[in-house]
Amino acid sequence: MAAAALLCAGAAAISATLHAADLRRGPLPESAVHHVPVTVELKVTGDPRLARPRVVGAGHAPAAVVLEAEAERVTGPHGEVTTARTPVLVIVQQRGRPPSSSTAARRAGQPTPWLRLLPSTRLLVRARPTVPSESGGRPVAVVLRVSGGGPPRVIAPPTTLQRAAGELRAGLREATDRLSPDARALLPGLVVGDTSRMPPDLDEAFHATDLVHLTAVSGANLTIILALLIGPPHLAVRAERRGVAPRLGLPLRTTALLGGLLTIGFVIVCRPEPSVLRAAACGLVTLLAIATGRRRSLLPALCAAVLLLVLYDPWLALSYGFLLSVLATAALLTIAPRWSAALQRRRVPGRVAEVLAAAAAAQAVCAPVVVLLAARVSLVAIPCNLLAEPAVAPATVLGFAALATAPVAQPVAAGIAWLGGWPAEWVAGVARAGAALPGAEVDWPEGWAGGLLLVAVTGAMVWALPRLMRHPWLCGLFALLLVLAITRPAPLPRLVTGWPPPGWRFAVCDVGQGDALVLPAGNGTAVVVDAGPDPVLADRCLRSLGVTRIPLIVLTHFHADHVAGLPGVLRGRSVGAIETTLLEDPSDQAAFVHRVARAAGVRTVRTAPGDRQLGPLRWQVLWPLPRPAGGLPGAPGPPPAPAPEGANDASVTLLVRTAGLTLLLLGDLEPPAQQSLLTAVPDLPPVDVLKVAHHGSAYQDPRLLSRVRPRLAVISCGADNPYGHPSPRTVAMLRQHGAAVLRTDTDGSIAVTGPASRLGAALGRVRRARRRPTASSVPGRRPEGRWRRAAGWVITGGWIPHRPTRTSSGSEPPDRREPMPKPCASCRYGTSPGCRSRTSASISVRTSCSRRTGSSTRSCGHGEGGSATN
Repeated sequence: MAAAALLCAGAAAISATLHAADLRRGPLPESAVHHVPVTVELKVTGDPRLARPRVVGAGHAPAAVVLEAEAERVTGPHGEVTTARTPVLVIVQQRGRPPSSSTAARRAGQPTPWLRLLPSTRLLVRARPTVPSESGGRPVAVVLRVSGGGPPRVIAPPTTLQRAAGELRAGLREATDRLSPDARALLPGLVVGDTSRMPPDLDEAFHATDLVHLTAVSGANLTIILALLIGPPHLAVRAERRGVAPRLGLPLRTTALLGGLLTIGFVIVCRPEPSVLRAAACGLVTLLAIATGRRRSLLPALCAAVLLLVLYDPWLALSYGFLLSVLATAALLTIAPRWSAALQRRRVPGRVAEVLAAAAAAQAVCAPVVVLLAARVSLVAIPCNLLAEPAVAPATVLGFAALATAPVAQPVAAGIAWLGGWPAEWVAGVARAGAALPGAEVDWPEGWAGGLLLVAVTGAMVWALPRLMRHPWLCGLFALLLVLAITRPAPLPRLVTGWPPPGWRFAVCDVGQGDALVLPAGNGTAVVVDAGPDPVLADRCLRSLGVTRIPLIVLTHFHADHVAGLPGVLRGRSVGAIETTLLEDPSDQAAFVHRVARAAGVRTVRTAPGDRQLGPLRWQVLWPLPRPAGGLPGAPGPPPAPAPEGANDASVTLLVRTAGLTLLLLGDLEPPAQQSLLTAVPDLPPVDVLKVAHHGSAYQDPRLLSRVRPRLAVISCGADNPYGHPSPRTVAMLRQHGAAVLRTDTDGSIAVTGPASRLGAALGRVRRARRRPTASSVPGRRPEGRWRRAAGWVITGGWIPHRPTRTSSGSEPPDRREPMPKPCASCRYGTSPGCRSRTSASISVRTSCSRRTGSSTRSCGHGEGGSATN
């Protein structure tokens, strides 16, 4: 045993050393350091894929086709030719806005030639090599960036096998063209792992419900195929074996040989992904056992398959997909049978016990690995897998039948695909329904600490569940708590998490580098201003706020970071209308908004100045002003509105009043439009809350900030954005005018509470792991307020000073940067022990005794009309 272990370890070390040498061999790594353009002959090793559309600032990132390849010959800048065997990643930049999917790309015809490339095709490219980032995936020596958007220069076609596999895959796509959108996207994924048609929202639903393994072709697909040939595996070596082979009178060895050929064809058609390789290796070992008449033992077969694959390709050891596939298979072989037997002893029907045990075992061992990737846990994974499981086998069998029939009879293949579309549609419906539940996912600590914590929690549950099952009422209570956690009925989330806070009047969603604002109007109704760049994040924020009905969506302008999330805002909600700005620029984003609105049956209207009201919510459209069609110079009336210099200056600007609060939402107005706004609205009042223009950029008009003098300024921006938003100069200027500043990149989602006399803010969880700046880490900044962390939410309050009203003579109020009213010396509760640090736990109070001691500020927990709690 020890000798075998040493032999395996030595072989693994040699294999890893040889593979690692490929990353440093040849001229490409050196060229990447100096960014020297080179001409490369390369062999395609993976299917090209279209990069997901990504919002960057005002628009989308350029479309790009990504493919894995192996560089074979490199021609340097001086004509020197070097033979190489270097793994590379090729990124081909395309011109124009990226299509929403590869299907649309094929129809648009832009990146079609690159997407039609098959593995084993040889290309000649002129590219600029760059050093790859640490992505955690399969290592590559360099990234080759090819620009220009022209067709690929093919110097050798693909092999016959790859061409045949490509034709089979293309035939399946063609057979599914007339299915419903979800079935058309999912059926090729269930059969051969082709997810090129899956829209982002369906892909997100599969990840939220942990059904994504269905589209990662694995042992389940191969088992279904082999079962048609050899019947149930446990009867394969018996006289009563079933399947097609015994009906044809084929002996065991011939059956095993045909199964091996079928497995190899399966790998070629489905591509050698980690889960496919693991399934194929296990299948070949099992077929070998059948051919030799030996007793089959699946666990040693799995171990042998893993060892052989890691020796052949050591990088598989770094693949999360390979790890998840191996863990899930091991759980099905070791844990699931014991759990199934335990359930059957408690009178659970046999088939139900097997399915439930398999889903629970796979989820238990895979969830800690998923936490390392996504820092979340799906609460609906097991029920969604149970509901989807009956439809997977019919969809897979019919899909493979359509795949095999397409080359010879496409109409017949289309009919078979239509039948397979029904179970595929069911699986997609399960994923969408599960992901739509408010508690489908819960956040979890990230990294190794989070994974180990989940292992401990899972172990505790496995220990406790058998004991709970002895007490039916405890089982019922546990099931009730789980249902409540998943469905989250209206009062429950606020009671448990404190979000949204009671009496919230305005919310700024953390959607990354973009804007998504919410103005509540009561009973799950709200006006939404802008939709942010990401449909998933916009939908998630509205769900957390309990918004189910939106009478009006206001899109301030058509930049992608304000409108690309519109599908998420519309998803599952009743929407009355979409109000847009007057300038439809950029035109492609305006067309996108109109297209999405038509698909959802929502009308679009252009904005116009004036007052609106919805329940307790009143707002006035201040900007943009309509340009008069004609008129005489010097005619009475307001001055004509200047032509906007761009989409930002056409932003819809709102003055909102709700529950005694006044809010000014500036969209992305630039200084010229801000100055014109001051001219057009000379009586613009001071406000309680200001949504700072253009994500807090440096381009702000000081006169506007001096006029409105906000008590609270909120900035919506993304963490580590490439623009440096918010500008330190803008933040400093806001603070100089007496405003407290909150920003979504470091504070997460923001909910403003009122009324004006008790203005406060609640902060949601920061969407990504970010270190919150402290007074000691930011020079010259003292702690702004008192913080309380309760159930994961941070509540702030008692630190936003009340703005004195304007005097009857119209003069400005005194300096707003004065300390809170009532020094502690005059507080009737005394200075000790009532005064406590501003960083102590406290909720919002109307007034708060305070005094300055050196560089620190201390606050009394007592005040008029409020109380402090620890």
